[in-house]
Amino acid sequence: MILVKDRKEFYMRIKKSFIIALFMMQIGFSEPVNNYLPYILAENNNKPVKSDVSTNKIPQIGSADLNEIGEKIFKNEAGGKKENLVYWNSGENFPSLGIGHFIWYRKNQTEIFDESFPKLVEFYKANKITLPKILQENKDAPWASREEFLKDKEAGKLNELRDFLYETKDIQVMFIYKRLEASLDKMLAQTADKENVKYQFYRVSNSPNGLYALIDYVNFKGEGVSETEKYNNEGWGLLQVLEYMKGKEPGKSAMDEFSAGAKFVLERRVKNSDPKKNEKQWLKGWENRTETYKVK
Repeated sequence: MILVKDRKEFYMRIKKSFIIALFMMQIGFSEPVNNYLPYILAENNNKPVKSDVSTNKIPQIGSADLNEIGEKIFKNEAGGKKENLVYWNSGENFPSLGIGHFIWYRKNQTEIFDESFPKLVEFYKANKITLPKILQENKDAPWASREEFLKDKEAGKLNELRDFLYETKDIQVMFIYKRLEASLDKMLAQTADKENVKYQFYRVSNSPNGLYALIDYVNFKGEGVSETEKYNNEGWGLLQVLEYMKGKEPGKSAMDEFSAGAKFVLERRVKNSDPKKNEKQWLKGWENRTETYKVK
């Protein structure tokens, strides 16, 4: 039940909802606006509507809270630095772009990791957002090497792309949120532990800090359903974290267990990895990231 203090306030919120609805239609947002009315009309529309694990639903989230999660992801992936929105990490064979460091491959390039940047570009197009020139002209990453990429970056040729990615952080976090929404069906199709995975998904999502943890991790290490994203036939994605979890209570205990599960599958990944890749160098940073999932 939604409570408002008086009739005037109620009508003001109704008016606000239709203004937002018109804006959503103008930018091409395709979801029914009535999905968002409970959030718009809520007493504090910067907070998710209260929910619990028994509802089997992801709690509704307002744009302010979602953008706050986006800023956390931006800090996790890019150190919160604008220049790191266009990045090519040493030791990797591809650039990482945007707040989620979305991967972009060259034409006919084959790697084990999911290529997410082209999917983000399609999300921009679906929302009628004008792309910078480099994305209009290139379906695949146009750089043959990291050296070529860095040369273009130093020459200022990536400034338009960098600025575009900085100005559309809200669209990027919505893209990641949509990925989370679609993730449960994919995970349930893969796991033999369906009831537990489903329960743990809603247990975490209905806990404090839970949506941040789920949104961040699905972007960070994927759903865990790709056959290529495994070492020794063991994955490290969201599915594997949820399979690790066995508790029942939402709240602090759920987030402690999610953090522990994430740490466990990441440590297992490093243990299973080819020593020549030296993935151990990343483990401390990954473990620090899992600590942010806990309720302080």
